[in-house]
Amino acid sequence: MTNQPITTLLFDFDGTLADTNELILSSFQHVLEKHFPGRFEREEMLPFIGPTLHDTFSSIAPDMTEQLIDEYREWNLANHDAYVTEFEGVKDTLRKLYDLGLKMAVVSTKKRDMVERGINLLGITPYFETVIGLDDITNPKPNPEPILLALTRLDRTAEESLMIGDNFHDILGGQNAGTRTAAVAWALKGEEYLQTFKPDYMLQHMSDLLKITAGIKL
Repeated sequence: MTNQPITTLLFDFDGTLADTNELILSSFQHVLEKHFPGRFEREEMLPFIGPTLHDTFSSIAPDMTEQLIDEYREWNLANHDAYVTEFEGVKDTLRKLYDLGLKMAVVSTKKRDMVERGINLLGITPYFETVIGLDDITNPKPNPEPILLALTRLDRTAEESLMIGDNFHDILGGQNAGTRTAAVAWALKGEEYLQTFKPDYMLQHMSDLLKITAGIKL
């Protein structure tokens, strides 16, 4: 691991900053139960959290992919604000990191307008210099493209950056881009699962980032 101080933080959104797990699972449940009643138990939907909607629905019903995506997004949008909450300490920690002078961005596999809606809902918009959504790139995480785009916009290097997320896409994406990586122990898939991808850090609470970046010289 490089000894260079971390000056830049790249966050996944769903399951990392925002507790959207129930929203995502309920969105899948709504669509899949309508078209494939009784086929998918809730536990079987857990692997759908993280990949793009296209990847998930094309693996289930290639001939219906776009229709299922549209139905998912319609229900997700209609129910978004009622379901989405911040994980403990997110807003307070982001404010402190921002005050310390760290540069921050969100790098998501979701469309940017929905990511920005969630960021606004949580009241954390001012802390992020840029937001990278699915429509900003060609190849989503774990491809390094979205992470490298964020670094370009922030004018920072991978060596001074940390990618933080709740899924293997985030960890592998950061590793592929050359950043250090942090997984969040509150991930729905669990700390033990995320440890198998060898992140540099495992956050037990969002405020752990203050310890990791303590004493930085920007």
